Amino acid sequence: MSTALLVRREAAADRRTVEILVRDAFWNVYQPGATEHAVLHRLREDAAFIPELSLVAVLDGTIAGHVAGVRGVIHGRDGRDRSVITLGPIAVRPDLQRQGIGRALISRFIEVARSLQAPAVLLCGDPDYYGRLGFSPAERFGICTADRFYADALQALELHPGALEGAGGRYVEAPVFSSLTEDEIEAFDRNFEPREKLCDTPSQRRLLEIVARARPAED
Repeated sequence: MSTALLVRREAAADRRTVEILVRDAFWNVYQPGATEHAVLHRLREDAAFIPELSLVAVLDGTIAGHVAGVRGVIHGRDGRDRSVITLGPIAVRPDLQRQGIGRALISRFIEVARSLQAPAVLLCGDPDYYGRLGFSPAERFGICTADRFYADALQALELHPGALEGAGGRYVEAPVFSSLTEDEIEAFDRNFEPREKLCDTPSQRRLLEIVARARPAED
């Protein structure tokens, strides 16, 4: 990979390019087609969105990747709510994947999140990949999904030692992640070049394997 890689804050002029990139990066990865570009579009107008954590990776003058940051919350079993940051979606242009761009985005994201005095970053993703970047299963901290499951895909990173001590409870993403309807996503997707939707891809099967390992959490 060229050494001319810059990670900077997303500008308003980048948005269309970023949405095309996100769509391309997620197309047929987790489901037929993609939803992440529509979610990102809606996220930017949501109160939970953190503009300082909307970052682009620029390689030789061209946008090669993007990551977004959103406020989330852990509803602790101790009755306390803890504000955390949700990382995602994160995307790298398909022809530039596996070259360290995603790692560079996440590294800068963590630096900025720490400067914002956030206690921790959580995300949903492949544990094999994010484990190599310092994340741990959220179950390690007693953190489960909103519907009370321990999920291997739910990963957490403390931004300072002990930040998640005693934080066991339900992690809840910003509602915008799940509020878009299929009709809204389809309508938004008509603003992009048509592409074929595929089922049963290797990455879709991988997701099903990870999801199948979810376990009910204790109350």
